Amino acid sequence: MPASNVNYRPETRLVHAGTLRSQFGETSEALFLTQGYVYDSAAQAERRFKNEEPGYQYSRFSNPTVAMFEARMAAFEGAEAARATATGMAAVTVALMGQLKAGDHIVAAKALFGSCRYVVEDFLPRYGIASTLVDGTDLEQWRKAVRPNTKTFFLESPTNPTLEIIDIAAVAEIAHAAGATLVVDNVFATPLFQSPFTLGADCVVYSATKHIDGQGRCLGGVVLASEKFIQDNVHNLIRQTGPSMSPFNAWVLLKGLETLSVRVHRQTDTAATVSVALVDHPKITRMIYPGRPDHPQAAIAQKQMRGGSTLVSFEIKGGKAAAFRFQDALKLVRISNNLGDAKSLITHPATTTHQRIGPAARAELGITDGLVRLSCGLEHPDDVCEDLLAALDAV
Repeated sequence: MPASNVNYRPETRLVHAGTLRSQFGETSEALFLTQGYVYDSAAQAERRFKNEEPGYQYSRFSNPTVAMFEARMAAFEGAEAARATATGMAAVTVALMGQLKAGDHIVAAKALFGSCRYVVEDFLPRYGIASTLVDGTDLEQWRKAVRPNTKTFFLESPTNPTLEIIDIAAVAEIAHAAGATLVVDNVFATPLFQSPFTLGADCVVYSATKHIDGQGRCLGGVVLASEKFIQDNVHNLIRQTGPSMSPFNAWVLLKGLETLSVRVHRQTDTAATVSVALVDHPKITRMIYPGRPDHPQAAIAQKQMRGGSTLVSFEIKGGKAAAFRFQDALKLVRISNNLGDAKSLITHPATTTHQRIGPAARAELGITDGLVRLSCGLEHPDDVCEDLLAALDAV
């Protein structure tokens, strides 16, 4: 894995890091579609299973194509180790469940993707793991939530879908003072614009389904941390329970990483353009974009992020009916709950990604019936803006 150990810049690591070549010397990474592996002798098989000899045993445990994806992500993120999972939610669940047991306590920000909030609020308590949700932007709430049995903190920043920015370094300091770890979901920022490890995070998770694939093709997730964290909390859990990434998906994601920088920078430029084009529109009551100086946490964003986001959220006057008319009038931008795609996609969180948490919780998070979340794609920004403005005429 030559490029993994060289101080190349991120864009170069995205293309070269972690590459393994077979005896055929292929240019593109090889796709190893195999369930198992053969051994030269029974003694070699024994050594492999006792971890006395490096090598592959079974693709639920490890696979050469998946290993390349893990190595490239670790090199890109600046992590010691990584483990790939079948989906982003598998990555979140493994990162948390691997650390926690009955009698432990987790503190998490209230502003989470709906499925992440389900894991913290509903799933973990089934196994005797208590949870407390806090306003992630209020550092005092993090401090007050700590208990003697608190083992980990969990947050995403920017948040989904209101794009709040949480001070990762400050939360990490509180967590470590309490003897707890900090897990950060960095999907919306991507590793290009935010480096949680340099801010004190102990573990970073991604839904590779989003920007890493970036073209709507496959599912995937990845957990990144120190070698010790991975070995103690993640590796054996994946090996024994099986939320493993398929080699084919790993190969697709390796191809996605090669173009990640080009795509994300273009999408971010479009998102910024949209925020300017729509901010003063009379039918929009609230514009949320982390790259704008009027963002509520603009100072924190400037401190910990190197760019805005590929996403922009805005509130349409007239509530759900107006938001639905707006979405239905779009011709270029498509209605979908995904994000980070080459195609621009729009979502109504109150009736899709966050419908399960209920009206009261949505109101607390600022997810109104008029709020929509736009994931900007690779189309010409003028075409995207023209489509949005034309659709607003239908509201």
